[in-house]
Amino acid sequence: MVQLAYLIPLFPLIGFLINGLGWRTVPKQAAGFLASLMMLISFGLSLGVFFEVKNATAAIAPIHLFDFIHAGKLVIPFAFKIDALSSLFLLIITGVGFLIHVYSTSYMHDDEGVVKYFAYLNLFVFSMLLLVMGANYLIMFIGWEGVGLCSYLLIGFWFKNRDYTNAAKKAFVMNRIGDLGFLIGMMLVLLNFGTLSYDSLFAETGGMVMSNGLATAIAICFFVGAMGKSAQLPLYTWLPDAMAGPTPVSALIHAATMVTAGIYMIARSSAIYNASEVALQFIAVIGLVTAILAASIAIKQYDIKKVLAYSTVSQLGFMFLAIGCGAYTTAVFHVMTHAFFKALLFLGSGSVIHAMGGEQDIRSMGGLGKKMPITKWTFLIGCIAIAGLPPFAGFFSKDEILAAAFAHNTVLYVLALGAALMTAFYMFRLYFLTFTGSFRGTHDQEHHLHESPIAMTFPLMVLAILAAVAGFFGMPEVFGEHHLLNEFLSPVVHNHGVHHMEHSTEYMLMGISVSLVAVMIFFAYSRTRKPDFAPNTGLAKVLEHKWYVDELYDAVIVRPLVQFSGFLDRIAERKGIDGAVNGVGRLVRWGADRMRLLQNGQVGAYLFTMVVGIVLLFVLGLFCFNF
Repeated sequence: MVQLAYLIPLFPLIGFLINGLGWRTVPKQAAGFLASLMMLISFGLSLGVFFEVKNATAAIAPIHLFDFIHAGKLVIPFAFKIDALSSLFLLIITGVGFLIHVYSTSYMHDDEGVVKYFAYLNLFVFSMLLLVMGANYLIMFIGWEGVGLCSYLLIGFWFKNRDYTNAAKKAFVMNRIGDLGFLIGMMLVLLNFGTLSYDSLFAETGGMVMSNGLATAIAICFFVGAMGKSAQLPLYTWLPDAMAGPTPVSALIHAATMVTAGIYMIARSSAIYNASEVALQFIAVIGLVTAILAASIAIKQYDIKKVLAYSTVSQLGFMFLAIGCGAYTTAVFHVMTHAFFKALLFLGSGSVIHAMGGEQDIRSMGGLGKKMPITKWTFLIGCIAIAGLPPFAGFFSKDEILAAAFAHNTVLYVLALGAALMTAFYMFRLYFLTFTGSFRGTHDQEHHLHESPIAMTFPLMVLAILAAVAGFFGMPEVFGEHHLLNEFLSPVVHNHGVHHMEHSTEYMLMGISVSLVAVMIFFAYSRTRKPDFAPNTGLAKVLEHKWYVDELYDAVIVRPLVQFSGFLDRIAERKGIDGAVNGVGRLVRWGADRMRLLQNGQVGAYLFTMVVGIVLLFVLGLFCFNF
């Protein structure tokens, strides 16, 4: 089955080509069915590959398709590497991707551009699969850029709205900033090691020493790429704006797959990061600050998708905190559980928006659970999972992150726990304001409230089950169970400096976390029983305006760049470059106008000119001869 792994990205590519080339002729229902079928086939193949890797007794050789670059001694093959890490991500991408495709067949069925939509979705999945299957950094980078392109196309899918196209451009530009760092890191690897292939590189990186700073330079450059793709401070503001795209896009790209690409890249490069304590400390600080900042913003947001967007940024911060503590498998574990419960929450929000006729403001909702029981209960499971209550998936993965932070530094643990408590508060604030109490919308909205069709509720139920049970793949040692995911990834991902703690300490940390989360849920309930939507003041107003980070970027970066580019346009472009080119044209025209006066049609003038010319030639010849 592993030798057929190249078919996994091939089927989404076929779906893209058929729907993309025939977007004018392919029927809407056929487009959704075809795209979903391609995803189902890829998922089946991924499942077979996963179990073959799981049962393999030796490392599986890369699948070499052809030599992509062959220049002198430099050979970069187009090859796929199938191992524990890539096979796990294949399951997440194709499994969650298939459910979102099925969901989209109902959610987008009335949209006039639905065929193009499914073409873009298939292209995105193809690019993401290329990213995780590549056997070297160049193939990863091709997929990396592909998902960036698809993100731009899908965020700005409703391009007739100027705000949506601006959000797409913002995402594209911010990702390009991060991608430059990734590209520089690749150049450093190639210049110093002469290869971009994982197998060759990681056989050599064991000898890297920190004194020369090479490991730190490469690790920081790679992390800059991850900051853009995985929305970390300061390159995170594109992700909340990306909610302009259709809700299934938010679930697929900005919850389950694309934003986790940075985690995958660093986990794949764990050998490099293990050689750089400086890079790990930097990542831990950035991840923790991002988690706290985004969680605080989510507390005072009223757009249902914006709350989930800032929640995604915060959870990504937790993942990078785990990486900074050297717990790479813990970060990957949270990637897996987060893919399930966050995709569930985004699709649940899409179900709510669908029932509300496009309304996204939670201040206009309330009491929806009476009319939408499946959405309500599945959304509640997602909220419990992300809040970190046992035995749901988020409890196990978040508990591991907090334990790793505690073992690394007590201050990191306390701050991370604070971010986790804010998560519990804003998620249950969202749940209570949306599904409980009395309806606060218009009579027309209330009249049209209904549960979503089966094509939308079926993915919700499947994801709810996964969000409930996925945590058992990472049972902590205190329960006497093997950490299945850690054992599965251990041949590929090498944790760094992770300390084992006493069982009593583990019990204490879990008890503190669960108790405080329960308190925050009750606090959220008490604050939403009689909701007060009066204008915010003080710190609450600052949080509502997202710490004014967008305004800061606009004042410090955007407006100065616009003014500088305007200056260059007026001075350098129009008066400099255009002035020089136009000046040459005017000079030639002026000279031609003067020369034209000699052609006056008078024979006497021509004879006189000829005589003067002959005399001049004679004088010059005489002068030169005498000289």
